[in-house]
Amino acid sequence: MTLHANHAGTSWPKPAPVVAAVRAALELPIEQHGACYAAAHGAIAAALDLPAPERLLLTSSCTQALALALGDLPWQAGDTVVTSSLEHHALARPVQKLVHERGVQHVAVPYRPGTPFDLDALAAALRRGRVRLVACTGASNVTGELLPLAEITALAHAHGALVLLDAAQLAGTVPLSVRALGVDLAVFAGHKGLQGPLGIGGFWAAPSVAFACPAAVCELHRDGGAAAPFATYPGFCDVGSVNLPAAHGLAAGCAWLAAAPAAVRERPRVLARQLRAALRDRPGCRVLGGDGPHTGTVAVVLDALPLARAEAHFAAHGITVRAGSHCAPMALAALGTPQGVLRLSFGPGNAATDADAVLAAIDAARA
Repeated sequence: MTLHANHAGTSWPKPAPVVAAVRAALELPIEQHGACYAAAHGAIAAALDLPAPERLLLTSSCTQALALALGDLPWQAGDTVVTSSLEHHALARPVQKLVHERGVQHVAVPYRPGTPFDLDALAAALRRGRVRLVACTGASNVTGELLPLAEITALAHAHGALVLLDAAQLAGTVPLSVRALGVDLAVFAGHKGLQGPLGIGGFWAAPSVAFACPAAVCELHRDGGAAAPFATYPGFCDVGSVNLPAAHGLAAGCAWLAAAPAAVRERPRVLARQLRAALRDRPGCRVLGGDGPHTGTVAVVLDALPLARAEAHFAAHGITVRAGSHCAPMALAALGTPQGVLRLSFGPGNAATDADAVLAAIDAARA
């Protein structure tokens, strides 16, 4: 069986209950679709500990959720959005669109290894005023470094700014409670750490968050009265039909993850720590990211293995990896590796010996 070391891209293989849930939803009688959706929606909201779970909107991806969240806030020319320098293109691109089309200012907080998010730089930006939103990833999709979310949120709120969390790399990889963090908006992907299938993500906003783009209301009031023509919170008409089998599968993935032994849930980070430590002792290996907390992801530059040959080299050893830009040119520029990096990322389905297998493949390239 292939050793999968690209869990930051998508988890694989999917847990058996996830596969069964997707199949069951596809075969479900149409009259049961509503109840199936409601159960899946509730389970996903509970897994992320979302306050006001009715404010969870399921989308086709985290990318779609970010575009919706950023595009529908009531921006004014001169407003500022602050991000980290490690953002995925899914967040960086809609921010740049706000800059070019709506006169929004963008401040990217500087990066340095061990300090993926400079809190002093954030404080300085907030003191200058007009910061409407601090939007950042919870963990880098390139290096796996975790950002100091609690501190970011406290600083932003002290200056009246909203906080948007991109939890694509965070949800399912480390314990996550949106309620405890106190962020104002959160988006996530279902097919990564949460073990769900492709084609499902989500967008949540606190009841206190106002949006500028009105949404169509598709339902009539149950008492027979006409529904209001518009609502300020985005709805299903803004994102299209929900992928019910994927939602059902994601709910099963969340349940599987919650029931898994602690050692299984923690294995990705354990393997990544082992691999990171071993690579730092090998000549010709440059590990990116500091010594702070990480997900199960490791980014490395290998002198003996050009990126163009890396995936084929590992495939010959029965291992899937990802080599390239990882849809994060902003992060690569901050890391000083604009040409890309080799990314190795583990999940709960990996075996305890998989870090050793990856090291053996790396050593074969250096031989």
